[in-house]
Amino acid sequence: TTTSLSPEVIASGWTQHINRFIWVSNASARSLISRGVLPPVTGMGTANVNRLMIDAQLTTEIFGALCPGMPERALELADLPIRTTSAGYAAHAAQFYAALYALAPLVPADLSERDKAIWLFQHARAYLPNTSKSADICDVVFADFLANPDPNDWERTRDLVYQRYQLNAVANGFRYRAWYESSVNFASGIIALLYGECDYRKTVRIGTCSGWDSDNATATLGGMIGLMLGSSQLSALFPATNFSDRFWILRTRDNLPDYLLSDSAAEDTFSLMGERMLDIIERQITAAGGLIDSDRALWLLPPANTPSTSWNPRQRDDARSANNAIRRAGGTVTPSSSVPLGNPGGRGVPWVSYMANAVEGNFAGREEVDGDSSFYCSLGAAIPPGTEVVLSVVYDREVHLDAVRFIEGERYDDGVVQGGWFEGLAVEALQGGSWNAVPTTQSVALDPVAPFQLIEFTLASPILARGVRVRGLPGGVNRFVTCAELDAILVESAPPIANTWDSNGDGVRNVEDLYAWHAAPADLTGDGVVDPHDRVYQEAAVRWREWNDMTNGR
Repeated sequence: TTTSLSPEVIASGWTQHINRFIWVSNASARSLISRGVLPPVTGMGTANVNRLMIDAQLTTEIFGALCPGMPERALELADLPIRTTSAGYAAHAAQFYAALYALAPLVPADLSERDKAIWLFQHARAYLPNTSKSADICDVVFADFLANPDPNDWERTRDLVYQRYQLNAVANGFRYRAWYESSVNFASGIIALLYGECDYRKTVRIGTCSGWDSDNATATLGGMIGLMLGSSQLSALFPATNFSDRFWILRTRDNLPDYLLSDSAAEDTFSLMGERMLDIIERQITAAGGLIDSDRALWLLPPANTPSTSWNPRQRDDARSANNAIRRAGGTVTPSSSVPLGNPGGRGVPWVSYMANAVEGNFAGREEVDGDSSFYCSLGAAIPPGTEVVLSVVYDREVHLDAVRFIEGERYDDGVVQGGWFEGLAVEALQGGSWNAVPTTQSVALDPVAPFQLIEFTLASPILARGVRVRGLPGGVNRFVTCAELDAILVESAPPIANTWDSNGDGVRNVEDLYAWHAAPADLTGDGVVDPHDRVYQEAAVRWREWNDMTNGR
């Protein structure tokens, strides 16, 4: 029944159920979880070298299916699951698919099949930052699709993708990593979406023939079109085929319920899965302001919002990072350590700049340099026993913060060196030219074993400060610490305002809202146009449960 998943719930679920038939970033994340590392650090570059592979974009689109017509909620629900295995532009690719699934029920029925594909693409694209490599992929593929005189020549665009992102990747400012990376496979998915024109057979054929890790985007897009068609219409495309509804999940996953006790070869059915999902879906609809008529099995989805990156939870988190915000504003961020420069011998790096470069939470999604994701390590500084290590980040201006985020690096106990952690942590803020202890609530206790801990110290109340620092005794025989990021977390700005049927803002949904809508018409369907469809939508909300009267013109 849990919908919004915590780091602990995700880690527990993986430990219980996901232990076999996993590869690349999924395998890396699972290995990290076995060491006590929690999401989202399992998907950060400092811990997971495979975070830019395809993994997240083939496992998280289901959150869009759970939020029909509500891509903003889909992105919220999918956020931590996506970041369990991915970061940067790979996370953006996964977000695109989650949004795509949520948008599927909103596609205007009067569009041609080609225009439906374009509508879906453009709306999902709007949630990605223009700086992202995934946005570049979207824009390059879409531009070539529109310029192509032959709507069936998808191979022309596929060749362009190969040239730009694989063969000549470096010359174009990118890096080709592997046939199972996020980028080329995301591109092949966009090709199949656009050239497939929402035709199931055509889309699946193009996706399958695109190459690279082609089964994954193909399955994702096939599932999306299945959502649009429904099982009956999809089955009608294959009249000679009797599709199985049974599912043998225990072949690849562990400790899951058996819903078919009398069936020795399967444990579940897709129909049963769908029934179990209905409660989650209806909770999402009502939480977003939608309406449900159980007697007539009807949903009235909440008013749609104009797609934009302001709804992307990664943008909002990035905006709260002082390390990012100050640099974007043209300011300076100055990290420092109280111990002299050491020589960690390949165990992290000795340069403090790495603990304040903000790559761990950056929303931009640009091509990454793997080395930038390393962590600061004080090994080799040779400090006396009982000496505290103090790590600081100072800004060239005051910031309004309500938390301090500390992300630890790797821990070592390899028979050669032992250390990499703090025995305890105290938080201080630079105010009025002096460092002062500030009362905080710590998100999790320091773990005596697990590496890469993310700890958020929430202040009792927001403060103005020019810097933050943490201090404590270093752990281990060799007395050293590691730090992937130390950041002041800014007070969150007001979230975007969602569309509502309460047009007059009095907190009540009634006929007065219909009058208010006529006085100031608004786009409620999310198609970017204010027209009679929006009036009908407003009236449907005001006259909910009068469906028979409405459909009969009364």
